[in-house]
Amino acid sequence: MSQLKIFNQYRSLLFAIAYRILGSVSDAEDIVQEAWIRWQNTETIVKSPKAFLSKIVTRLCIDHHRSARVKREQYVGAWLPEPLVTELCTKDSAELAESLSFAFLMLLECLSPTERAVFLLREVFDYSYDDIAKTVGRSVSNCRQIVHRANHHLVLRRPAISLDSHANNILLKRFLDYWNQGDLQSLIALMAEDITFWSDGGGKTIAAQKPLHGCIKVARFLLAIRRSQLTPTMVPQIVTINGQPGIINLVNEKLHSVFSFDITNEQIQSIFAVVNPEKLKGIKQGCDRISYW
Repeated sequence: MSQLKIFNQYRSLLFAIAYRILGSVSDAEDIVQEAWIRWQNTETIVKSPKAFLSKIVTRLCIDHHRSARVKREQYVGAWLPEPLVTELCTKDSAELAESLSFAFLMLLECLSPTERAVFLLREVFDYSYDDIAKTVGRSVSNCRQIVHRANHHLVLRRPAISLDSHANNILLKRFLDYWNQGDLQSLIALMAEDITFWSDGGGKTIAAQKPLHGCIKVARFLLAIRRSQLTPTMVPQIVTINGQPGIINLVNEKLHSVFSFDITNEQIQSIFAVVNPEKLKGIKQGCDRISYW
């Protein structure tokens, strides 16, 4: 089998690993491209291409994540991952869908780059501890400790996932109807009392600088931006964003914003709104990039 065919066999997996570590579509693509270059230039015999390529991608991601933290600390307003349009979640893919969600990726920000990589390789991609240890240059016992500590830290904060796509779509259609109608009370009724709204404009467009908490405050803010920013020509489309129910908003046939929703017990628990145009550039190609969840 040619080098290209072998690499393409694992390309979607490599992107899936890189995206979850970095939370950036463009950076993940760059990492995968660099892995391809290194794979081409490899002169030694590789017994396990999967392990070899995963090691390259993981180590590149760890180094990149460390250097990117300075930029992250200087980021204007709330930082959210770049959104991906994905396939509908099924019961069999629930864990993978959860690992793509905005809420989960943001939880991982409390881990160091190496801890994040170890946790993801074990809990999401089911790599053996031996392979993980070789990948990150740590001992097996240390990798086990990292996963144990991460699970202990994240277990109570991990978001619940609603797998009922039909019910979720009905709820989002009601959300859009009430939002367009300016119906404050009906919007509030769809939300959990302690809902949180995150908005990422990156300092490039109008967005809430800090998360908003509480159904009344969130509903009022949504109606305010609907009146001030979104014109009557807005065309919303219900899609799946990062494994979760979502909406893309088109204004004058151009992508304006992407909303991802965490829904539990038929109530909206969180809304993640990405309006930073730099983070929306690759949204149309999202389905092609995440064939391996």
